[in-house]
Amino acid sequence: MTEKERSKLNKTLVLSEREKEALSKKLLHLKSPANLNDVLNKTINQDLMEAIKYLPEGFVDLLFIDPPYNLTEDFNGNAFKQMSISSYTEWLESWFSKLVKVLKPNASIYICGDWQSSTSIHTILEKYFTIRNRITWEREKGRGAKANWKNSSEDIWFATVNDEYTFNIEDVKLKRKVIAPYVDNDGKAKDWNSTDDGNFRLTHPSNIWTDLTVPFWSMPENTDHPTQKPEKLLAKIILASSNAGDFVLDPFLGSGTTSVVAKKLGRNYCGIEKDLEYSCLSEKRLEMAEYDKSIQGYEDGVFFERNSGLVRNKAKNIPQMIQPEKLF
Repeated sequence: MTEKERSKLNKTLVLSEREKEALSKKLLHLKSPANLNDVLNKTINQDLMEAIKYLPEGFVDLLFIDPPYNLTEDFNGNAFKQMSISSYTEWLESWFSKLVKVLKPNASIYICGDWQSSTSIHTILEKYFTIRNRITWEREKGRGAKANWKNSSEDIWFATVNDEYTFNIEDVKLKRKVIAPYVDNDGKAKDWNSTDDGNFRLTHPSNIWTDLTVPFWSMPENTDHPTQKPEKLLAKIILASSNAGDFVLDPFLGSGTTSVVAKKLGRNYCGIEKDLEYSCLSEKRLEMAEYDKSIQGYEDGVFFERNSGLVRNKAKNIPQMIQPEKLF
C-alpha cells in the first residue's frame, strides 16, 4: 500500500515493513490436504480456489462470507470488475459449491451483498441450503446521488444446512432507550429498567440493523481495507449462530475482522485471504486481541444502539506496534 499522510488523531491500523516481514511468517499456505489442527486459528494467505482443495471436510460450525460485491472495486491492487447478473451468479457458484463440504450438518451460513448482488446470492444459496432470513443493515456512510436514492444499506443472507442449528437469541438482544416508560398499577416499570444513564429495555433483534457504525479513521479497529465490516456486526452473527469453542470460517477474510471477533468471543477460527498486506493486518489485529477483548458498541453481554453506550476501553497500554521478536 502507498503510505498516506495521516492526522495524529487517525487511529487507522497500519503495518511497518518490519511487522509485515515478521507477521508474514505466521501465515499458512496449503499445498496438500490439511487436517483440523493444521488450519486451527490460522490465516491462510492464498487464493480461495486453490486453498479450498485442501481444506478438511465437515469442520465448520459457522461460515461467514463477505465476497466482492458485483461492483468495480480495487482491493490493494487486486481489481474486481462489475459483471452481468448471470456472470456474477456463475462466479459465486464456482467457489460456493466447493465450500459445502467444509460444513457440519448443523452449520449456519451468512453471506453479504448489496442490492446488485443479492439476486445472485439468493439464487445460489437456495440451491444448497435452507434460507432463513435476509438481514438488511444501515450503512450510514455513503455517497449521495442526485438522480437516485442514496445507497446506504447492505444485505446479509442467513441460511442453515438443515433444521437443527444454533441460534442464541438471548446473546444478541439490543439495549434501547425507552421513549415511553410505561408502568403498571403499582408504579413498577413494565419491561424496562431505570439506570444512571437513562431508561432502557432489552429487545429481541430484528432483521433490520440500524445500530452499526462502519469503521472509520478515529476507530482503533479501522484499516485501509475498502469494504471492512464492523466488529460489532460480526459479534452479532458469531454470538447468535455459534457457541464457545465452535469453528468459524471466513473465505474472504480481508483485514481480519471475522477471525479477530471470533478470538475475542472464545471461538476457533480460520480465514483465507490472498492479499499479503491484508493477511498480515489480520495477524497484527489478532496479536492485539490478546490485550484488548473489547468490541465497540457491545459491553457486558449487551449490544447498544449506535453512538450510545460505547465500550470503555478496559485494556491498558495496547501496543499499536507489535514487536516482531515477540511473535515467535
